[in-house]
Amino acid sequence: MALLTRRRFLQGAGGLALSSFGLGSYAFALEPGYMLDITSYQVLPRRWTPGLTLRVGVIADLHACEPWMGPARIRRIAETVNAMKADMIVLLGDFNGGQRIASRPVYPDQWAEALSILRAPLGVYAILGNHDFWHGPLPGMPSGDGEPIRAGLRKAGIRLLENDALRLTKDGKPFWIAGLADQIAHWKSHAISQPLDDLPGTLRQVSDDAPLLLLAHEPYIYRHLTDRVSLTLCGHTHGGQVKLPVLGPVAAAYRFGPDLVYGLVGDENRQMIISAGLGTSGLPVRFMRPPELVHVTIGAPPPIA
Repeated sequence: MALLTRRRFLQGAGGLALSSFGLGSYAFALEPGYMLDITSYQVLPRRWTPGLTLRVGVIADLHACEPWMGPARIRRIAETVNAMKADMIVLLGDFNGGQRIASRPVYPDQWAEALSILRAPLGVYAILGNHDFWHGPLPGMPSGDGEPIRAGLRKAGIRLLENDALRLTKDGKPFWIAGLADQIAHWKSHAISQPLDDLPGTLRQVSDDAPLLLLAHEPYIYRHLTDRVSLTLCGHTHGGQVKLPVLGPVAAAYRFGPDLVYGLVGDENRQMIISAGLGTSGLPVRFMRPPELVHVTIGAPPPIA
């Protein structure tokens, strides 16, 4: 009986080890390196022009680095976004890799070449994220205060918005797109911070009452929004990056607040969509929160033929 018990114990221990190895391989390799979700939203903000339907493809948090997010994969992602046939494409910052563990750098000219194929009738626009200021292609490398990212975006033909607002038109109906500079670009601690975002200055550029789409890397700006902003698109949180069964993204909920981690959040006056993004930071791991592209349709759905 003792021998049988010991055998069963060893079998159980072996199974647990294999399961742990399998989960680790999935979280460190399969999910972050190979999976890709496309999440679609249909929203009708309170301040939106009747008859205006705008489709937006959203790329967030590339965190370009090898082997998880190399130029070849980024190009495939760009091709996938092009296939959405969106009216416009937006990139929500954090182009630099987010961790140095087992990573090799992907430089701005490399990811810029991969993203240069992005096409949309109303244009391709980008903002910068905190990692684009905090360090270079990988943590520990010089950042250049975001200038290498700006150069990469120019090379890719992507319009960068830093506290800028542009008036665009679709089907004869105007709307605005605005992009904030990063909210924690020069963050040192909770007591020492030099944010670059200027929401009041950005809104002052909006000269009429046409609806406004806002791009912001971090969702923190939500607390300062008014109903003048029709919809805000954000990244940064990675949707928690690790979502535990039953418990959910516990660490991210503690860090950002449970209502500012992922998905469509807000109320009838303020709406925000937070993307889970594509890459990783801290550790090269994702669990139950795969890399994600977002497709947003703003406005009433088209009538059924």
